[in-house]
Amino acid sequence: MSRRSGHDLGPSVTRVTTSETPDTGYLPPTLNPFEPGFFDNPYAQYERVRDEDPVHHSPLGAWVLFRYDDVNRLLRDPTMSVEERHSTGLDIQADPDIQAMYDERAEGGTHNMLNLDPPDHHRLRRLVSKVFTPATVEQLRPRIQELVDEHLDAADPAEFDLIAGLAFPLPFIVISEMLGLPEGADRIQLRDWSGAVVKNFDPVLSRDEQIAAIHAIDNIIAYVNEVIVWKRANPSGDLLTALIAAEDEGDRLCEDELVEQVMLLLVAGHETTVNLIGNGTLALLRHRDQLELLRDDASIDDTFVDELLRFDGPVQLTRRVTLKPLEIDGQTIDAGAMLFTVLGSANRDPAKWGPTADDLDLRRPDARDHVALGAGVHSCLGAHLARLEGQVALRTLVRRFPAMEAATDRPEWNGRIVIRGLSRFPLRLNE
Repeated sequence: MSRRSGHDLGPSVTRVTTSETPDTGYLPPTLNPFEPGFFDNPYAQYERVRDEDPVHHSPLGAWVLFRYDDVNRLLRDPTMSVEERHSTGLDIQADPDIQAMYDERAEGGTHNMLNLDPPDHHRLRRLVSKVFTPATVEQLRPRIQELVDEHLDAADPAEFDLIAGLAFPLPFIVISEMLGLPEGADRIQLRDWSGAVVKNFDPVLSRDEQIAAIHAIDNIIAYVNEVIVWKRANPSGDLLTALIAAEDEGDRLCEDELVEQVMLLLVAGHETTVNLIGNGTLALLRHRDQLELLRDDASIDDTFVDELLRFDGPVQLTRRVTLKPLEIDGQTIDAGAMLFTVLGSANRDPAKWGPTADDLDLRRPDARDHVALGAGVHSCLGAHLARLEGQVALRTLVRRFPAMEAATDRPEWNGRIVIRGLSRFPLRLNE
């Protein structure tokens, strides 16, 4: 079995290393992310598999779920694990060179709250959760609005790259300020490292992609350790100072846990919002009536983001491990099985959303039932923050530049299976 790279930052996906276009391994035979056009529109393939084989057993031993009810049930099931050490029966051979790199980082990722079951998960989450409550996050609204306005003021109306010009810097600055990171960090370098790290969540990677992810993680670890040293000498009323204090108490946070929680907050703290803003803007431009609705109707200001998350969410896939036998739709799944839940498919399931499941409807009354940000104890810690950042950014963009249009017919997708988003999206703002 191939192993996760050191200090994996999210709910990990065991992967196959490839040097050429592979069979789809964990995914059903009819779901092929290497098929031309998949990244432009994976939902057509999701629909086929959801109809034909919604509880699929892969030849490698993993199971894949596509229907809303199955996915929602599994994510909320307290008997499920996120710890990969509980999985068995996946017959995967790792590249020996990459396996050696993993072996050097044998404990990497095992102190990350997203890769831990309760009670360790709850202990770590409690240390940071108070700064992500709805009331605390709402206090950030003026600062978020200020940052959005500053970046749009600086935009070139002839060709404005939404990702580099707004979608990335906004959440990156916000999470950096929440943590209390020193100014002057190379954001572009950190963005590149982050992109390589989250690519590591994909179930199928090339050898070069795995090596790039390992090096990126090493670089982020080095950066975080430098920041922790600096913060010990420059404490203040920020989240990183609070985490260091918890680490100093010993029984609440060990050194490895401190480093991995900071890494998680830094990377996951911006990746969701980057792709929410990019995917959401693209969806609105492809559904002009909904863009005009957002422009004109303030009554949807607090709810429209959830429909955009449902329609084309940033996270398409996550996983759980069974700790005891499980039955789904007449299929018996043994203990120790790896289960992949296709969130993007669940969010378009007509059994839940009706005949308009594939339509963008910013007035959809039950949009918040989506699973784009997970569910259960491992639901997204920063969900309230992502919603607020997306709400302010998208609403301001649409109302300030209602005549904007895409400067290309082929936006550049990031090529990731799990974390879906655009790497570049040029707009003509048409002031």
